[in-house]
Amino acid sequence: MAIIDILLPKMGESVAEATIINFLVDAGSSVEADEAVVEIATDKVDSEIPAPEDGVLLEWLVSKDDVVQVGDPIARFEIGGDAVVAPVAPVEEVIDDVDSAPSEVSKPSVVEPVLSEHHALDSVSAPERTGDSGRFYSPLVRSIASAEGVGMQELEKISGTGSEGRVTKKDMLAYLLTRVSQSQGSNIPVKEKPSSPSPVISESSMDAHSSFKSISGGYEVVEMDRMRKLIAKHMVDSVHTSPHVTSFVEADVTNLVLWRNRNKDKFLEKFGEKLTFTPLLAEAIIKAIGDFPGVNASVDGDNLVIHKGIHLGMAAALPSGNLIVPVIKNADSFNLQGLTRAVNDLANRARAGQLGPDDIAGGTYTMTNVGTFGNVMGTPIINQPQVGILALGAIRKKPAVIETPEGDMIGIRHMMFLSHSYDHRVVDGQLGGRFVRRVADYLENFSSDRPIEG
Repeated sequence: MAIIDILLPKMGESVAEATIINFLVDAGSSVEADEAVVEIATDKVDSEIPAPEDGVLLEWLVSKDDVVQVGDPIARFEIGGDAVVAPVAPVEEVIDDVDSAPSEVSKPSVVEPVLSEHHALDSVSAPERTGDSGRFYSPLVRSIASAEGVGMQELEKISGTGSEGRVTKKDMLAYLLTRVSQSQGSNIPVKEKPSSPSPVISESSMDAHSSFKSISGGYEVVEMDRMRKLIAKHMVDSVHTSPHVTSFVEADVTNLVLWRNRNKDKFLEKFGEKLTFTPLLAEAIIKAIGDFPGVNASVDGDNLVIHKGIHLGMAAALPSGNLIVPVIKNADSFNLQGLTRAVNDLANRARAGQLGPDDIAGGTYTMTNVGTFGNVMGTPIINQPQVGILALGAIRKKPAVIETPEGDMIGIRHMMFLSHSYDHRVVDGQLGGRFVRRVADYLENFSSDRPIEG
């Protein structure tokens, strides 16, 4: 049987390396084709690397937190091989370890299945690969379940911490320890696994954070996760790189709002896509970029690079509260139907954590919808190396002056603010201001008779 190296794959034209953040299978484990074996992180997005074929992952060639270059080997893999069966520690040993050194339970060194005598005698056949819930179970999890007498119905009830709620080996070990404790009661002195330290700092430790002191005498310290640290660095670098200027325009989008409200059900029925305001606003931005290509640019030393293609980034908030910017490639080639499909696809995959490195690479201009949070305007920070970003405020009903041939009148209109931040090294006030004004013009001149195909 052939033994091959699993290499770190290419993950977008601008990504040269990745950090190993989590091993999903252990050395010696059987895996199936396309089963995720390791989680990696780049400076843009987290993703998983799948097994190339059915076989055995023989050896990891890297360690957690290693930074690996694209094309470098990360594991040795035997195609079609059989899993290496390691001796299994009896329950009593594991319980003693928990009693004497509880912090060791969560370490990767505790990797073997915990087999209780009670259940080892009542082994059941290996559960199916996919349960009634549609959840996938890896070969290792299924083998542990079979050896421990965990049937499919019981397996389906275990909470999973893996991708898409999958049950991992760690989940199985934790469940089996609890199961043994419950079945044998006080006969086995099992200590509860120590919970994570509370983020609330006690009064005695407040001297270490004197600047955090408050009247109430307590506060909370929360370490930034990896993505938040990257966002923080990206924002600080942008402000240090580009002198930011922001121009504001208020637009009357009444015709656009009424048209969308009138046609959204027809659009969904005809194209199978939910029509939000985002693709309609994106359409106006794309048209304005065509009129003012100087904002669709980046700075390279003393050179200004004007991009021919319009690759529109759309900032999206993740459930974690972090931000990511997927990119609609060649956005100027789409009609409204195509833009809607692209916007919905990227937004859905962003929320599900399913974006790949290519999905967030190559943007030439960015829009961010601060109106989603009820904000009327904002001063967004440029997404380097771009030179401009447009913030879209909340659409609100307001009294406004309406000019008519018979004279001016006051009416209730749907209004929104557009906030354009741009790099004043290369985009002056004339270009930056005229561009955002042109976006507003396209929105205000939206045809109320427009067919939904357009």
